[in-house]
Amino acid sequence: MLATGFCFVAVNAIVRGLDGALPAPQSAFIRFCYGIVFLGPVLLPALRQGFAPRIWRMFTGRGALHVVAVIAWFYAMSRITVAEVTAIGFLNPIVVTIGAAIFMGERLAARRVVAVCVAVLGALIVLRPGLRPLDPGHLSQVLASICFGCSYLIAKRISAEVPAAVVVAMMSLTVTIGLAPIAWAVWVPPTLEQLAWLGLVAVFATLGHYTMTRAFAAAPLTVTQPVTFLQLIWASLIGVTLFHEPLDGWVILGGGIMIGAISYITWREARMRTRLKTPPVSATKE
Repeated sequence: MLATGFCFVAVNAIVRGLDGALPAPQSAFIRFCYGIVFLGPVLLPALRQGFAPRIWRMFTGRGALHVVAVIAWFYAMSRITVAEVTAIGFLNPIVVTIGAAIFMGERLAARRVVAVCVAVLGALIVLRPGLRPLDPGHLSQVLASICFGCSYLIAKRISAEVPAAVVVAMMSLTVTIGLAPIAWAVWVPPTLEQLAWLGLVAVFATLGHYTMTRAFAAAPLTVTQPVTFLQLIWASLIGVTLFHEPLDGWVILGGGIMIGAISYITWREARMRTRLKTPPVSATKE
């Protein structure tokens, strides 16, 4: 999880360093093109085998959500600090928790409802609406978090029927196809240096997902989840040292509250699983 945090913060730092030199849809499109290259050995056999129409609809729906999410995320990275993007991104598992209760019939016990409310309070501390002007980047990152969370809910459904590697590969394919016309409409000739940096983004993102999967296999979620708070610390340090961004104590406080609430929800989920001899699909990691 330490390596995972480093990889994801590196992704944020590189995109922040590009500073909006390329339009957000184009940057996202190039990044996912690299992803297709990396995942080609998994993608091609899956396409040859084919999928049922229902699975194709879920892949398409997830791809559409991810298109909106990655455009919003790239835009937010060009507008607000690395720490703010990281902290607001902690909304993802909260969206998943709420969505699982609404759309998948998962039960929200009183303690989990309180934890969700605490996490939302942490997000409000980060954003502080009414106490400071909100940049479009803040709202864009909130939109990205909601779309990412909804995308993960669909992935949760698909993963019950399709191998995880294929789910990731198909996401790269559908997102690339969805981004193509938008990127073409705003296309700016990229430099070789920009292409190289976006390739490095794809490398770190792919490696981060791999190390996260390894961490989940090696230790319980109650151990790995709290470590994600270090991402906020590293993001803040990178923002201060590399980009001369101000160190906002409210962002650290709000992010810490959100991670505390997420860790509690994860701990409760882990305890519930231990009581079940055969956990249902709906009890998988949120």
